[in-house]
Formats: sequence, C-alpha cells, structure tokens
Amino acid sequence: MIRKYIAELIGTALLVYFGVGVATLSFGFHVAGSSFSAGVVATALAFGLTLLALVYAIGPISGCHVNPAVTIGALFAGRIGFVDAIGYWIAQFVGGVVGALVLWATFSASPLYSRTSTGLGTDGWGAASHIHISASGAFLAEIVLTAFFVLMILRVTAKGTNAATAGVAIGLTLTVVHLIGIPITGTSVNPARSLGPALIVGGTALRQVWLFIVAPLVGGILAAALERVLASSKETAEAPKPA
Repeated sequence: MIRKYIAELIGTALLVYFGVGVATLSFGFHVAGSSFSAGVVATALAFGLTLLALVYAIGPISGCHVNPAVTIGALFAGRIGFVDAIGYWIAQFVGGVVGALVLWATFSASPLYSRTSTGLGTDGWGAASHIHISASGAFLAEIVLTAFFVLMILRVTAKGTNAATAGVAIGLTLTVVHLIGIPITGTSVNPARSLGPALIVGGTALRQVWLFIVAPLVGGILAAALERVLASSKETAEAPKPA
C-alpha cells in the first residue's frame, strides 16, 4: 500500500503542477494575450493530457485516482476499502499542497509574479468567476461536472472494458469538463487540486475553497450511485471486492 500512496501523492502533485501551472500562465501571466478562449483550451488540454499520461504511468500501481472525488466514488462503488480510501485521501491532499508549493516556488523566481495579482489558478464564484456565478450555481456545476467525470472513470474501468484505451477516455473527459467548467468556476472536480493553491493564495480563494472540497465529493458519491444503476448484474458479480 505504501507504493500506492506514494504514487497517488506524486501523481496529484504533478497534476497540480502542470495543470494549475498552465492555468496560472494563461490567466495570471496572460501568456495567451487577451484571448480568454485560448487560455481555456490550453488549460483544459494541460489537465487532460497530464491525467492521460498519469493513467498509464501510475495506473498499474494505484489505479491513478489522484483525486479525492474519484476515490470516494470508487469507495461507494465498492472498488476500494475504507481504510485504503483514507490513505489515498491523505496522499492526494498532501500531493496537492506539494504540487502547489513547488509551482509557487517556480513562479516566484520571476519578477513578474505576484501571489495576490497573478494568483495560482484558484477556483471561485462571484467576482472570482468569469461569469460571476453564484455560490449555489457553482455548487451545482461542480456536482454535475464531477459526477460526469467520475462516472466515466468508473464505467471505462469496469470489469470487461478495454484497459488499454481507458486512459484516453479519462483524459479526454477531464479536458471536456474543463472546457465548460473554467468559465464557470475555474473547474475543480478535484478537492486536492483546489486546496493546495488556495492555501498559498489565501484571501477569497481560501474562504471559498470549502465549496470545491464538498461539491466534488458529493459529485463522486452521485457518480457511484449512477454506476450501480448502470452496471450489469455480471459486472456487479465480477467486481473486485475491496480490501
């Protein structure tokens, strides 16, 4: 299990470093100029392609959850035991903080960087949202986006599916989720991804981060419920029992 926890920590840290890194470059440093759409596409691809690579790199070790919402979905779907899930959550949150700290250290070496004005790719609602969505709207959006994302993961990794193509489907799903989610909330669907940057930036991001922890977890549980409805009796019978 130690190898699995280490894999989850490293994987989550890398997802935050590259995904949030591109988000900060796009919307903080404005390397894409005044084109908001270009930043959205670049950030969506960064998250999706990073996760795609991680699925093949650490998937055989830990399953490549790198996301507490995925782990809670797997827990309620009977894919992982409670004790193991706790270990995954700890590793993921630590990884999210580590990835954010390393990213912050990287950008801090630039004279153009300011923690308060450039930020660190944090999520938010109200004035922190591109469309100024309300807290209730942000909560609903994060539940829907996370449920869709986690459900796709549970379906493409179900018994009898093609494991060789699962990474592509998972990576592309995260990309699509970010394409719609970035203008709404910045896109969390991953509590560890949101907490790390919020701890560093502080202020509004830290005050609002609770939503991006709770809503994705609710979405993960909803995905597990939908998976149980959609799963065939054969899949349920052949599903691996949690440790």
